[in-house]
Amino acid sequence: MTELSERYTAVLERIAAAARRVGRQPADVTLVAVTKTWPAETVLAAYAAGMRHFGENRPEELAAKRTAVEQVLGMDSGIVWHQIGTLQSRKTGLTAVHADVFHALDRLKIAHRLARELAQNGRLLPTFLEVNVSGEASKSGFDVSNWVEDATQQDKIRTAVRTMNELPALPLRGLMTMAPWDAPEAEIRAVFRQTKRLADWLNEMETAVHLTDLSMGMTDDFELAVEEGATHVRVGRALFGTRT
Repeated sequence: MTELSERYTAVLERIAAAARRVGRQPADVTLVAVTKTWPAETVLAAYAAGMRHFGENRPEELAAKRTAVEQVLGMDSGIVWHQIGTLQSRKTGLTAVHADVFHALDRLKIAHRLARELAQNGRLLPTFLEVNVSGEASKSGFDVSNWVEDATQQDKIRTAVRTMNELPALPLRGLMTMAPWDAPEAEIRAVFRQTKRLADWLNEMETAVHLTDLSMGMTDDFELAVEEGATHVRVGRALFGTRT
């Protein structure tokens, strides 16, 4: 518990320092503690240390973990559960019931399924569009690797945000992206910077859309992400270590 609290404090201090370096307020950055593969007991320990936002990749793991945690803390604990992994069609029902925020919408087919299931449950699910800025084949998301010059990519991402604007059960919060692994700092910054630039462009081009948030940055690059405008960073290893 002491070690977890120390790690949490250290991550918060790093976020705050990165924010201040670029004239931002640390409170404008939400730390999402990524607890994927960790047991519910880890979430409870993290909660005791002060964490309130938790991220899960798999909807079935999120559902089971949320249920277990609520059995201990109740349903009014203040925890916000973030679905941060991409979603298969057959699992949208779990996300519609158990997630509070969805970071990885990469297909409009998923959006329509989620919207129908959310309406049935009377819920809203704030959502980020996942965008692939780096162009890596291993990355999910809408391909915007050359959006500045490619009119087809521009049309597709504009269509996506317009479609989302017609699905009130899925209020569109912003964009999510992932930078390349083990890349030079300049390359990582370029991905984050282009994501923010894209959000600003969409806000200008689509008057009915207001993208306020950027989900970007993980353990190895969250400070760079904060310096480039991230409002949500998804951090696991720096908080919980590496599973053995």
